[in-house]
Amino acid sequence: MHVFLTGASGYIGSSVLRALVAHGHEVTAVVRSDEKAQRVRDAGGHAVVGDVTDADLVERTARETDGVVHTASSEEVDPVLTTTVLRALEGTPKPFVHTGGIFTFGNSTDISEQSPIDPPALTAWRVANEAAVRASSARTTIVAPGIVYGRGAGIPAMFVGDDEREVRLVGDGSQRWTTVHIDDLGELYVLALHRAEQDGYVVAATGDNPTLREVAEAGAHGSAVVAESVDESRARLGADFADALLLHQEASGAHARTAFGWDPTRPSLVEDLADGSYVR
Repeated sequence: MHVFLTGASGYIGSSVLRALVAHGHEVTAVVRSDEKAQRVRDAGGHAVVGDVTDADLVERTARETDGVVHTASSEEVDPVLTTTVLRALEGTPKPFVHTGGIFTFGNSTDISEQSPIDPPALTAWRVANEAAVRASSARTTIVAPGIVYGRGAGIPAMFVGDDEREVRLVGDGSQRWTTVHIDDLGELYVLALHRAEQDGYVVAATGDNPTLREVAEAGAHGSAVVAESVDESRARLGADFADALLLHQEASGAHARTAFGWDPTRPSLVEDLADGSYVR
């Protein structure tokens, strides 16, 4: 399959690129610079230097390929890109895999694909856009990743110590996070592309839901782990970001396993932090 990939030089997109190439797919990625284009080529993909808000470029690339995976999801990009891709793919069997996010579900101890949504301000913009994706007659699947970790990056890198500087929690650290390793996530995107559902939705979570305190203590490596009040976290990180990180979320990811055949095998977040994979 020849796949059009957005965000190929980013954290999630680079993992999807590796997984697509490993499964024998041809990948064309639109990136914003020659430097990013070289990274795509080094990983085995083809690169086009341009902007994913260029509707003509996006529509042409979508029509010339066999499917689209969109990982460069943002409030600025999504309205233009998704409208353009959906227009190009409607009436065809080509799949479109779109990126959502776990924060959309708000506080919940049992998140599934049928859970009600209650997004924090940080990701409220996703609601209308995802509704448009799901209402399309194109073959769409939304992948909603948990907190993504692995390869020394992602939000958990905030909680890595160095035996000198303290590691600050967000609030008291009792909230649980639903998580997914970046390499397991890349594999799920490939499975979603192959499945090519009509109005598909899948929560990308391994079923590992550690407390933030457990995360910070695993990554502290000798640094003190310090709790703070909600108001202190909001002042330090900004209210919208802090409120998202303060959400208590748990998910099993059962649908991804049973319907998609997904088999996540990478270390848990706590294991990944504890073994020194993250270095500040």
